[in-house]
Amino acid sequence: MEPGNVTQISEFLLQGLWKEPKLQPFIFGLFISMYLITVFGNLLIILAVSLDSHLHTPMYFFLSNLSFVDISFTSTTIPKMLMNIQTENKIITYKGCITQMYFFMLFAGLDDFLLTMMAYDHFVAICYPLHYTVIMKPWLCGLLVLVSWMISALNSLLQSLMVLWLSFCTELEIPHFFCEIKQVVRLACSDTFLNDMVMYFAAGMLGGVSLTGILYSYSKIVSSI
Repeated sequence: MEPGNVTQISEFLLQGLWKEPKLQPFIFGLFISMYLITVFGNLLIILAVSLDSHLHTPMYFFLSNLSFVDISFTSTTIPKMLMNIQTENKIITYKGCITQMYFFMLFAGLDDFLLTMMAYDHFVAICYPLHYTVIMKPWLCGLLVLVSWMISALNSLLQSLMVLWLSFCTELEIPHFFCEIKQVVRLACSDTFLNDMVMYFAAGMLGGVSLTGILYSYSKIVSSI
């Protein structure tokens, strides 16, 4: 894109999943059902873990945190999509798009980290049952969750701020139902090389570390059986 087409933007257009008007009621019903099931199901898990003292263990501590993150993750994108379908308005403000992008990356990263912690918890419980309570101390579990929040928040903040530095052209349609960072960066007129490098490096590092941790934990579990 030529930089001559740069404009001061205030909003984006979200194209959604399907453009066919006849499918919109079906999509709305499907996604609101899935959203409500996700929210209430995870709320029940959090409530059960909070009320039952027998569930105050590292495994259920991680599970309740994962449930909270899942609620937040789906709430970042689905309500806006449902509102757009209901009002037949595809607009999302520039600030709203950046905010949605930030929280989407934040909770996506947390989701990966928590799944890795749960895999490690299973690994310790099965491979080192006699040392489980010594290794998986409450303060360590809390520290792991806190560090995960910090890393995810810093990654999301860095990438969101880098998007703010970009200049955008007049073509502002995002081919998605939410502000996914890769799609937003593609609309920029300015150089996106640094954005792309940070994006792929972060995805490789955070995703790679999580995947490696999960695969290692479960490979050790399988080999010990």
